[in-house]
Amino acid sequence: MSPAAATEIGERHARLLERLSRAAAAAGRDASRCRIVAITKGFGIDVARDAAAAGLSRLGENRVQEALAKVAALPAVEWHLVGHLQSNKVRRAVEAFDWIHSVDSLELLARVDRAAVDAGRSPAILLQVNITGEASKSGFAAAWLAREAASGGNLTMALAGIRHARVVGLMAIGRDAADDRQARDAFRELRALRDRLERSLGRLLPELSMGMSADCEQAVAEGATLVRIGRALFGERPA
Repeated sequence: MSPAAATEIGERHARLLERLSRAAAAAGRDASRCRIVAITKGFGIDVARDAAAAGLSRLGENRVQEALAKVAALPAVEWHLVGHLQSNKVRRAVEAFDWIHSVDSLELLARVDRAAVDAGRSPAILLQVNITGEASKSGFAAAWLAREAASGGNLTMALAGIRHARVVGLMAIGRDAADDRQARDAFRELRALRDRLERSLGRLLPELSMGMSADCEQAVAEGATLVRIGRALFGERPA
């Protein structure tokens, strides 16, 4: 572990908290409701250790295989999978991660739950929504989820059948190169969709994972409870 690196990460973390606090206050929101997931994708175990030493207790990874050594080295950290989850990696993901942000189909949700039953674990699950409709992004279609919220159909039945996994909210990736208004519009739509699902299901979905280094302030202004931050904490990833 490099104390200098941990110190620098801690300073960046403090500046980020100030930014998020200002954004929340300007929108009339409680900044303490939003937590930072520090994304260590592309960085080595030493950087993950530095992040933990700097007080970052939630770390995120995009790929299951890349994460396994880091998870083993830092078992006390709350680990989040934020990248696309392949079906053949479900069992290892459930064993390694406390949170999975990227469940993007009912079939994948069922697989995750079966693996959770087998492993005796109860990971927190977020349903990923393609809120911008961009072909480059994964996720449930927002229009489909909206129809499900109105009709109480397949999604309601799928959630009723979950045994060990815990569906606690929604996740989305903002629009590429969005301006402030476009970013807020997308995040506002995700929050509204979550609210409709809560009414349809008759239970709370308290978590909204939205916002990264470039648009985290807009996400917090629209009610994000989890922001996924890499570059603002660690700088550019190694080539």
